[in-house]
Amino acid sequence: MIAAPRSGGGKTTVTLGLLAAFKAMRVRVRGAKTGPDYIDPAFHEAATGRSSFNLDSWAMPQPLLNSLLDHSAHETDFVIIESAMGLFDGLMAPDKARGAPADIAEQFGIPVVLVLDVSGQGQSAGAVAHGFATFRPGLKVAGVILNQVASARHLAMAESAVTSAGLKVLGAFMRDPTLVLPERHLGLVQAREHHDLAALLGHLATRTQAALNLDDLYATAAPLPPHTQQQHFALPPPGQRIAVADDAAFSFFYGHLGQGWRDAGAELVPFSPLADEGPDQSCDACWLPGGYPELYAGTLSAASTFQDQLSQFAHHSPVHGECGGFMVLGRALEDSQGKIHAMAGLLNHVTSFAKRKMTLGYRETIVRSPCILGEVGTRLRGHEFHYAQVIEPGQDAPLVDLFDGAGNSLGPAGGQRGRVSGSYFHVMAQQEHSNDI
Repeated sequence: MIAAPRSGGGKTTVTLGLLAAFKAMRVRVRGAKTGPDYIDPAFHEAATGRSSFNLDSWAMPQPLLNSLLDHSAHETDFVIIESAMGLFDGLMAPDKARGAPADIAEQFGIPVVLVLDVSGQGQSAGAVAHGFATFRPGLKVAGVILNQVASARHLAMAESAVTSAGLKVLGAFMRDPTLVLPERHLGLVQAREHHDLAALLGHLATRTQAALNLDDLYATAAPLPPHTQQQHFALPPPGQRIAVADDAAFSFFYGHLGQGWRDAGAELVPFSPLADEGPDQSCDACWLPGGYPELYAGTLSAASTFQDQLSQFAHHSPVHGECGGFMVLGRALEDSQGKIHAMAGLLNHVTSFAKRKMTLGYRETIVRSPCILGEVGTRLRGHEFHYAQVIEPGQDAPLVDLFDGAGNSLGPAGGQRGRVSGSYFHVMAQQEHSNDI
């Protein structure tokens, strides 16, 4: 696991460099990400040519975590897990299931390589490394990568301090102000939108091979514990053939969800609303993932074939939208300039990206009436992350009762009308019991 004391410490560039470098060395390497995240796994997949997946100790039941890690070892020599946030950051409770990256590392005996941004410090890096290595006795910090090193003298100071703390330094990256991954409001610009991604990954691989001792880093790895449990799915497939919107506006679809549906025997049939394509009418269900519809509102509003075929589909089979998909299912969407664009109108709400309000956090939901997510009382865990908000709620029936990660009620959420449903909630996994919180 590649971890750090905080967000912004260099985990993503280090992870991508390692994935690209090991692939160039013909190691069968796979990436993974702790916590809720769609964007980084797509970069992992671009770097390795293999599917990436998410691991979350709060949102995912134990059998699902076991199943995902078992799947990760299939035709793979080496799994590199990029942690979210800081290594110990998560909810306040429950212990060892807070959504913290350390939960996953300790539970499965995964060694941690700590990336330390040593900007503005020298010998203090040793104290930081020592604190992280000893804070949780069941966790193994196997080595340290120094990042943002200013000079040879700076490197000598930090490396000596970390070594004196009893930890191995696996290499160091010097400061490189040219190495900046472009971002937008929900994180990095998506991998599919990078026109020079291959060149970037090649540069990261070369940089990593020069800066790190890859043999020593590979030697820190430990075998995953074997499991004999049957395969566990995050969410039962909502049909035998599932139409899934898939383009730059609808790209936030969890890989573990789709893989589970395929493993259960379902077929995923992609279509692109931005290309004015609608769902295949022979499918049994339609799923509109989240993404960036606010950036493409004009194109989606003008996509008459998409809207007409989506409406036809809803007459005979269920349609569900998550976050961005929920916004497109509504009556209208206000873009950042305040212009109103007509949307599918299969639900009655109106959303706005002009009146921004960040919503971020773990969520648990209880289904209020039968829908694509399950029967009444079905409990699901996942998250919300969006800046757009509902400015006109409409008259649709609420889809779920919503709770935050601490179990506090946030009231009813989402909307449902006939076979159409949606909410800002991104589902990560159905829970094993469907009782009230």
